[in-house]
Amino acid sequence: MIVEALFANAVILLGMALVLWVIAVQIDDVSFVDAYWGGGMALMALVSWLRLYEPGPLATLLMAMAVIWGARLAIYLFIRWRREGEDKRYKRILKKDREKGRFAIAALTKVFLGQSVLLFMVSSPAQYGILEAGSLTPISGLALLGFAIWAIGIFFEWVGDWQLARFKADPANEGEVMDKGLWRYTRHPNYFGDACVWWGIWIAAASAGWWVAAATVIGPIFLTFTLTKWSGAPLLEGGMKKSRPGYAEYKARTSAFFPLPPKKSVG
Repeated sequence: MIVEALFANAVILLGMALVLWVIAVQIDDVSFVDAYWGGGMALMALVSWLRLYEPGPLATLLMAMAVIWGARLAIYLFIRWRREGEDKRYKRILKKDREKGRFAIAALTKVFLGQSVLLFMVSSPAQYGILEAGSLTPISGLALLGFAIWAIGIFFEWVGDWQLARFKADPANEGEVMDKGLWRYTRHPNYFGDACVWWGIWIAAASAGWWVAAATVIGPIFLTFTLTKWSGAPLLEGGMKKSRPGYAEYKARTSAFFPLPPKKSVG
């Protein structure tokens, strides 16, 4: 039952990825795939919940946690893409493929299919947890702990994105470094929030059974890794060093991930 449902979810996700890939090839831009990341996770949670005849309290909580996070992120990133255009990160990733006339196949393999596999894996705690919880599993203390961590993550991500959007909207801040609000305590409050959200969902899903926790822990582990060591902070900060003269000083005094008081002196 659960394996069949997860397989059906994967088919839906693949179909969605192929449709978006065709659109990306037509407009010669894959940057809206960032909106697909959040929206796809929300979709996986929602279709898992809809497969239940009578969703129970825990299943509904897990669905709501994933959908609230994913829908907001998808809308935010889609609007940002429409406003700012092609993302420089994807320009760099696909530059050689464009030059050699391989944009279409590279967009499919490097971006949409790759994102789909990772998206499915990261969202596995919500999918598996919802399906395992079914109609009977109540909301336990462990689930409430997960919800609390999720709420912390939502706060850091939503407020961090809002503060950054306001900062960038002011022409006086052109070329400056955002070091106010939550950004004073961590260089990536939105990434920290993302990690908290999915660790919280994983903890809440674990209340459906230890096997759920064991089978899906790779999701939040990989997400934290990619945000801190792979395609998140490292890729973003590489560009910031070149475009923001004061970024080195900001980096020296500000925590990379976990919110901490800024260092009083550099060096």
